[in-house]
Amino acid sequence: MRPMLATPTTQVPQGDGWVHEVKWDGMRILADRSPTGLRLRARSGADATVRFPELAGLTRAGEDLLLDGEVIALQGGVPSFAALSERIHVSDARVAQALAEVRPVTYMVFDLLRFGGQVLIDQPWSVRRSLLERLDLESFGAGGSAWKVPEVYDDGRLLHDVTRRQGLEGVVSKRRASTYQPGARSPDWLKLPHRATLSVVVGGWRPETSGRDRVGALLVGTPSPDGSGLLELDGRVGSGLAGRAGEALRPLLDQRACDSAPFVGEVPREDATGARWVEPTLVVDVQSLGRAGNGRLRQPAYLGVRTDLAPADLLPEPPSSPSPPFADRSVLDEEAGDA
Repeated sequence: MRPMLATPTTQVPQGDGWVHEVKWDGMRILADRSPTGLRLRARSGADATVRFPELAGLTRAGEDLLLDGEVIALQGGVPSFAALSERIHVSDARVAQALAEVRPVTYMVFDLLRFGGQVLIDQPWSVRRSLLERLDLESFGAGGSAWKVPEVYDDGRLLHDVTRRQGLEGVVSKRRASTYQPGARSPDWLKLPHRATLSVVVGGWRPETSGRDRVGALLVGTPSPDGSGLLELDGRVGSGLAGRAGEALRPLLDQRACDSAPFVGEVPREDATGARWVEPTLVVDVQSLGRAGNGRLRQPAYLGVRTDLAPADLLPEPPSSPSPPFADRSVLDEEAGDA
């Protein structure tokens, strides 16, 4: 199952039909607990279980449940994807355990999709939320539990203002009556971030102008919708690559080296000069001030590698079909009360 996605919006929706949550700057994870154990899945479907050993204790919450949430790492008291980046590419269990001790994560659980053999995706958000709260996940954790069920709020405008002042990423608003639509980018969930963060694909890089053979800038783009596998150039990213960030990127770029530019059309000379081309398979997050008149990113800064995303995940979503009708709620209504 792929997670349900939120649609960008320009304002927080109002009214009793909506509820609002903090937008976390982390990695989307589905936690699937079955009688055979616990499996963590990234948005792309990749197995992320070994990366976050501190979540193993979720097995105590029951033998059959499927959770949706976001793994975050704190830096300066607020979630930071840059702080999380060193955790999301680990494939060695011993390395993951060592990192968990010095850079622990927290799993912010915001949805319950299956419990006790009952699939819940056709139930409204209000029922799923009530059942999630009744599950009382935090009671199954040890001291300093690695998972939490964050609060939800009725006043979206106030939450938007508070999250901005506290340096958080933004707000996600959800219709109380919305079903869970796996893999769909639905207008029933709306996101309004404070910072313009964008996932793009690396198509090339340039060494530092100092003459040292270090990563000085990335040439990034968005996958072309024509299915060619090429990128539409978004610009050159130079900020955020100094020190460890550039050093960690270098082997990922070297193993993708290729002979020609993977961009649609000719790359401008000011970008192509000295560039080394790479296969367009590496997704990274950048932060920018929006786009200039020529469509290129304004003052982009590198944030981190997105190993949970593939270039195909960045293509525009096809129009979603209407939400399916609610399933028979009789059993769950008894358990969820007035929710």
